[in-house]
Amino acid sequence: MQIWEKSEAYFEYLGFIMALNEAVKGKSLSVECPESDVTKGMVSLLDKLDVWIEETPPIEQPQRFGNQAFRTWYKRVKEGAMQLLQEALPGRFHRAVPEIMLYLSEGFGNSTRIDYGTGHEMSFIMLMCCLFKIGSLLEEDKVAAVTRIFNRYLLLVRKLQLTYRMEPAGSHGVWSLDDYQFVPFIWGSSQLVAHPRIEPRSFLQADVVQSYAKDYMFISCIQFINKVKTGLFAEHSNQLWNISAVPSWTKINGGLIKMYKAEVLAKFPVIQHVLFGSLLPFKIVQRPQNIHNVRLSVTHQPPASFPVPSTTKTTNDTAAK
Repeated sequence: MQIWEKSEAYFEYLGFIMALNEAVKGKSLSVECPESDVTKGMVSLLDKLDVWIEETPPIEQPQRFGNQAFRTWYKRVKEGAMQLLQEALPGRFHRAVPEIMLYLSEGFGNSTRIDYGTGHEMSFIMLMCCLFKIGSLLEEDKVAAVTRIFNRYLLLVRKLQLTYRMEPAGSHGVWSLDDYQFVPFIWGSSQLVAHPRIEPRSFLQADVVQSYAKDYMFISCIQFINKVKTGLFAEHSNQLWNISAVPSWTKINGGLIKMYKAEVLAKFPVIQHVLFGSLLPFKIVQRPQNIHNVRLSVTHQPPASFPVPSTTKTTNDTAAK
C-alpha cells in the first residue's frame, strides 16, 4: 500500500478526480457542453450494455440475492469489450484497446461473487482517465465526461444492481457512503456548490429530491437510496445524514475528497484489485508535485505500442512492501 500511495497511478487517478471535480463545479447534468464523437461513442457503448441487460433477464433461483444471470451478461461484456471500445474510439486509438478494455470489463462488478462496489466504480473511472491520457478525450470533454459518460454509467450500474440483486462489495458497502458508490457524491457535491436553492440540508426533503434528481448527481444518488431502502434515513444512511448538517457544499466537497482518500484509496481490500499497466503504472513517482490534475489532452496520439496486456494487479506481497 505504501508503494501504491506513492505511485504514478495514484497521483494520476486522484488528479483526474480533482480535475473533473473542478470542471463540473456549479454545473447541472443538463448543462450545455461540447460532446465529442468519443463522448457519444462511450454513451452509445453504455446504451448497448443496457440493451444486453434487457436481453439477459434474471433467472428463477432459490437464493434472493446474486442472480446468476449476471454471469451471463458479464461474460458477454468481457468477450465483447475489445469490439465495443473499437466501435467507440477512432481507429488511431485502437492499439490502446487491449490495455484499457480491462478497465471496462472490471467496471461492472464481480461475476463470481455477483457483487459491486467502489473498486468497480474506480475501474470505470480509470478507463475514463486512460481515454484522456491517450488523447481520445480532450480538455474540452471534461464536463461531458461527468455529465454524459459517467452519469450514463451510473444509471447502468444501478440497473445492474436492481436487476440481478447484486450484493455490495466488501462488508455492506463499508468503503462507501451508500452500499455501492462514492465518486458520484464527490462530483455531485461539486455540482451543487453555490446553488441558489439547494442547501446541504435540502437533500433530506422529498420535494427537493423529486425536483432535482435529474439535474444533480448527488440528489439522484439520494433518490436511488430512498428507492431501495426503507426506514429512517438517519438509520440506514447515517453518514449522509450527518453530512446534511454541514453548512456548505464547498465544505462537503472537500470533506468527501479527504474521506475518499482515507476510506477507499487507502484500503487494501479495494486496492488489491486495481489494474496497472503502461497508462497507469505501479511505479513510485520521485516528484509527485510534477503530476497534477492528470495530463488532460497532453497526449494527442496514443503511444507507439501498448503491452498486450501488461496490465497486472497488486498482490498481497507487492502491496505490503
